[in-house]
Amino acid sequence: MSAVLNAIQDYSLLDDSECDQRIIAAKKKLGDRCVILGHHYQRDEVFKHADFSGDSLKLSKHAADSKAEYIIFCGVHFMAEVSVILSRPDQVTILPDLAAGCSMADMANLTNVKRSWKELNSVLNADEHVTPVTYINSAADLKAFCGRHEGIVCTSSNAKQVLDWCFEKREKILFFPDEHLGRNTGYRMGIPLDQMVVWDFHQPMGGLSKAQIQNAKMILWKGFCSVHQMFQANQIDDFKKKYPETLVIAHPEANFEVCEKADYVGSTEMILKTVREAKPNTRWLVATELNLVNRLKEEVKGQNKDVHFMSPTVCMCSTMFRTDPQHLAWVLENLVEGNVVNQIQVADDDKLMAKKALESMLALF
Repeated sequence: MSAVLNAIQDYSLLDDSECDQRIIAAKKKLGDRCVILGHHYQRDEVFKHADFSGDSLKLSKHAADSKAEYIIFCGVHFMAEVSVILSRPDQVTILPDLAAGCSMADMANLTNVKRSWKELNSVLNADEHVTPVTYINSAADLKAFCGRHEGIVCTSSNAKQVLDWCFEKREKILFFPDEHLGRNTGYRMGIPLDQMVVWDFHQPMGGLSKAQIQNAKMILWKGFCSVHQMFQANQIDDFKKKYPETLVIAHPEANFEVCEKADYVGSTEMILKTVREAKPNTRWLVATELNLVNRLKEEVKGQNKDVHFMSPTVCMCSTMFRTDPQHLAWVLENLVEGNVVNQIQVADDDKLMAKKALESMLALF
């Protein structure tokens, strides 16, 4: 194996056009030994090089089903971990920039979740009465925690079905790390708002009384997506004053008030499908990440559909944006030379337990 090609700092001096040519050349040399995955929120300069695009779970499935030896995940850290968990032992998953994380995933870490579980046990037998559910936007060790406690993973598209499964097992759910997905899903299932309490992990007992915990059907972790929290209900009101015919579609990571005013609420895949299949001459106000919205806008404008981004300010996933053509060229050219850089790994025990929680979810569909 040859020495690692130049540090990433050297690649940072290259302009995007030169990187494009080097990426294309390296992909051609690697052939089907390598597959590039591009999440919907990825910047266009990188997204265009993806062999597959989609949400995190869809991409991990594509990778596991491929013949590729190397999986380059243009997304964020937890997505690459899911790829490691679901892929074959002979496959290697690479994250072009190790700094590409997820602020929401970081809001729930294993230390805080284990402490919270212990505190819940002081009020009730958590393993008997509570099912832990982690959104797929979480670290591998939290998915493993769910696996160890007979819990499960959910996505934004299957959260209702997952919660139904949970309530068949036990009467309460601890849902992390995104309180909004939990609340929006639970409310649409008929759970009263006063039976969905927020667990503030900064406070003893989550800032809740014993009575609140005992009364709750869902205990929602105090966490959120920094992108989707930018959307506010007044933005819908202001826009519809000018365009009253507007249809509003929101991701369930948006807050409760936004989702209540929306005509449609669903995952990134659902948002894309709904707008693509809509009738011509419709106008859409969309509450999800900017790169996805801009690509969708360009895609459907020839069908006389107007797509607008809900927030008046620029709102993109800043950690996803860290993956640039320079990082992608760097990892690809190192693979051509036989070097693996930025490989993502998951401890064997965590991988086993996380896969158990993921497979519980996949078995429902």
